[in-house]
Amino acid sequence: MNPSDIEQLLGKLDQATNEIGKVIVGQKQVVEEMLISLLAGGHCILEGVPGLAKTLMVSTLARTLDLDFRRVQFTPDLMPSDIIGTEILEEDHASGKRFFKFQKGPVFTNVLLADEINRTPPKTQAALLEAMQEHSVSYAGERHVLDEPFFVLATQNPVEQAGTYPLPEAQLDRFLLFIRVGYPSVEEEVGILGRTTGASASQVEQVLGAEDMVRLQGLVREVTIADPLLHYVAAIVRATRPQESGLKPVQDYLRWGAGPRAGQALVLCAKAHAVFRGRFAVTLEDLRAVAPSALRHRLLLNFQAEADGVSTDDIVERVFSAVPEPTGPLD
Repeated sequence: MNPSDIEQLLGKLDQATNEIGKVIVGQKQVVEEMLISLLAGGHCILEGVPGLAKTLMVSTLARTLDLDFRRVQFTPDLMPSDIIGTEILEEDHASGKRFFKFQKGPVFTNVLLADEINRTPPKTQAALLEAMQEHSVSYAGERHVLDEPFFVLATQNPVEQAGTYPLPEAQLDRFLLFIRVGYPSVEEEVGILGRTTGASASQVEQVLGAEDMVRLQGLVREVTIADPLLHYVAAIVRATRPQESGLKPVQDYLRWGAGPRAGQALVLCAKAHAVFRGRFAVTLEDLRAVAPSALRHRLLLNFQAEADGVSTDDIVERVFSAVPEPTGPLD
């Protein structure tokens, strides 16, 4: 892409953020992390208590990006075929012959909202695995390719535990980012009350399309990262593994650390974070900004951590404080 095309794409990205802001009050970091996940070509989970507009954020994002959008409400009785599709028996009226035809499910879209994903049993959660990793669905021995781009944005409620099925660690690792949605500030909450209880509803314009998103994903891949920063990312990830880490907090509080996919997530999301700020080289600031969301769901705490009130975010912060930062030129 030439410089003018890049400038135009980045301008559309800023405009998309502003359009989402017409509907969503505050939550700027959450919206940015969602877009970072999409730019990096990955999927993300939004976790927060009810009423924080998680579902509205995802649907507004899809409308702003002019992408095909489907929502699936995950419930205990949801079946895998309700997501990926099923075969139906049809009849050719001319010949009278009957045949099976694959009826595509809601996964055949650009943006799939898996709403309250932890309310459905593991077999239905696992129905998303192939789609998330391979961008395809296999059924009755045939492979059906999904449209590009394809993103899964899942939500879950951390408060209620009855009737929920926590995602297995292996499936959590498939999500590029785990985004925590917090309560709004006082000013934001007043804005929410005023905006959502009136007669008029905010409308968003379609800014980016599927082709634009694919081009932006390609642009993210072209962002450079210096070798010292790659070694730094590897050192961070390896420092989270109790089997080989020399850090006491890691040995005391973690059962398992992050795998290689965590390093890939850190690098890709740092590149997307840099693009958001109009830069085309990764800095330490980019890595630190995306580290909590990229690592928090890839660390498995032990019982001692729960007893001491230690979170995965605490471990990530201690690891970054303990691992020496690279020195010398980083561009």
